[in-house]
Amino acid sequence: MSTQAPPPRRRQISLTTALVAGLAATVAIVVALSLLPESDSGEQTIGLGQLVADAAADKVEAVVVRGDRAEVTYVAPEGLAPAEKVAIIPDTVDLPALLRDEGIGLSRTDSPEGRPAVNLVFERDEDGAWSGVFAVVLSFLPLLLLVAFFIFIMRRTQSVGGQAMDFGKSHARLFSGSKVAVTFADVAGVDEAKEELAEVVEFLRNPGKFAALGARIPKGVLLLGPPGTGKTLLARAVAGEAGVPFLSISGSEFVEMFVGVGASRVRDLFEQAKKSAPCIVFLDEIDAVGRQRGAGLGGSHDEREQTLNQILVEMDGFEPGTNVIVLAATNRPDILDPALIRPGRFDRKVILDAPDVKGRMAILRVHLRGKPLAQDISVDKLARTTPGFTGADIANLVNEAAILAARRNKTLVDMSDFVEAVDRVLAGPERKSRLMTPRERRIVAYHEGAHTVVGHLIKTHDRPQKVTIVSRGVAAGYTRFLPQEEEHFKTPEMFRDQICAALAGHAAEELVFGSASTGPSNDLEQVSRLARAMVTRWGMSQKLGPLTYGRAEELVFLGREISETRNYSEATAEEIDLEVRRIVMEARERASQMLVENRALLDKVAGALLEVETLQDPELTALLESDPGEPWQAPLPTEPELSPPPAMDVAGEDRATAPVWPEAAPGGTT
Repeated sequence: MSTQAPPPRRRQISLTTALVAGLAATVAIVVALSLLPESDSGEQTIGLGQLVADAAADKVEAVVVRGDRAEVTYVAPEGLAPAEKVAIIPDTVDLPALLRDEGIGLSRTDSPEGRPAVNLVFERDEDGAWSGVFAVVLSFLPLLLLVAFFIFIMRRTQSVGGQAMDFGKSHARLFSGSKVAVTFADVAGVDEAKEELAEVVEFLRNPGKFAALGARIPKGVLLLGPPGTGKTLLARAVAGEAGVPFLSISGSEFVEMFVGVGASRVRDLFEQAKKSAPCIVFLDEIDAVGRQRGAGLGGSHDEREQTLNQILVEMDGFEPGTNVIVLAATNRPDILDPALIRPGRFDRKVILDAPDVKGRMAILRVHLRGKPLAQDISVDKLARTTPGFTGADIANLVNEAAILAARRNKTLVDMSDFVEAVDRVLAGPERKSRLMTPRERRIVAYHEGAHTVVGHLIKTHDRPQKVTIVSRGVAAGYTRFLPQEEEHFKTPEMFRDQICAALAGHAAEELVFGSASTGPSNDLEQVSRLARAMVTRWGMSQKLGPLTYGRAEELVFLGREISETRNYSEATAEEIDLEVRRIVMEARERASQMLVENRALLDKVAGALLEVETLQDPELTALLESDPGEPWQAPLPTEPELSPPPAMDVAGEDRATAPVWPEAAPGGTT
């Protein structure tokens, strides 16, 4: 399908180019002047009368005439060199006729003896011709330079004017249908979203099918989801499947300092879309211009709001039969203006979330396509050990594994590369240069060992999969848990178990060393936030009841919580603090009691960590289920197994499948 080619841009002449051109012209003039014949200051000039008198006295041997210049060679006395002089012949003088009138022959060989004669020769004056040309050029050079200067000023003025006129033009990137190589086959893990958008593709391919039934395709489709879930990739896949032009622009490209520029760019964008119809217009990060009106610092005259008003008008003002579909993506649907997302503008909303196990398997197959893989690669195992990973996370994981294989000079990417890649993605590279004292290593070993032991003893808790005291990123050590199932809902008992396992490191340091270090600081922050969320957000307190307390507020331009509106009394605030403290302290006492009762197992796990630094399944499970009184034997070196990420962020996020980064993990030690 043909698309409208963008108008050719005017070639601009920079000041540097003009200066270089002027310098080159100056050099050329200097060189030309240097080629002009220079007058010899040693030449003797005589008058025309003197020349005729000397010729009549038979003193002149030859006369060579070049233009108006006559080179006179005198008869040389015996034993001396001939003398040479120059005479200027006016244009009005006929030299041969003048010599004949004076009785002077024009050839010394043909003249009778005793008659004066000269050898008169006329030669073409090459230098004189060029001298005339240069003389003309030099005479007109000031005028030419003046004209060139005015032309340069006019072109600069037109250039600035053109830039000013282009300032309000849309900067959308146009991709023709043949150039969009992404299709639905390249998008995995979002089957429901692809089904929703398949109707859009069918409409662009065969609009008559829907028109015959009186159906109207949605004017706009809003893609909602957290970062990395493939919103932009899915939009390009729709254009690739339909084979239509694809106009892509970011919401931030509409907003400028000057009033009216954003609205002008919106108008130009939709004009381009109408000329390229049928086509798809993709507005990425539409929340940059689609925030609720009336909340900005500039009020109703805010440039951002004027841009939004123009978008609303354009989306409502499509001419009937215009096959232009607007796709927009955002991860902040809560701040969009209600007029923007109402039916008639964005008729359909497509939700994209972190994929489940099957979705991750499909995404892995897409990203592993075409890569040289070893026989030990298990897609199912990779998918099950990466809960909460988005499509972007999985793409980064596969890329990191390939980079590690190349660094190790391998020809195939094997499972050990993916093991290291998971650790690098979640916790960062190993900090081999970080040295810890023997006491610090014991503190970290008991801290992480306590997380592992308590997590193993709580039957409803996610089972520990890997524990290490090797520093990665900002963590001195960490414990990672594997969820038995991907749960989307959490109960109060599950949160209490999670808080108990998170406080096990703090309890172990006090039990073994008498006091806790600064290592559990991150654990305490996460536990405090989770306990307060249980009381104020999720109504999980029997004392305060199923109510929510407080309302977070944020700046409209920052999108971050800056304060909390307290819709409760001081007495209720005190009860909230007491309830939060009660939940945390009960979990802390529970963890301490479990460690006291299983001190032998804690010592055994800590000793193993001090010896081998890293334990993971199946060795870790065998150690936890062994008799604490039996000595532990270090396993022989084997190929490491893939370690899963933690089950859930103890900060109390709504999505239980969200990955836990090491700095927020219950077992993180900083």
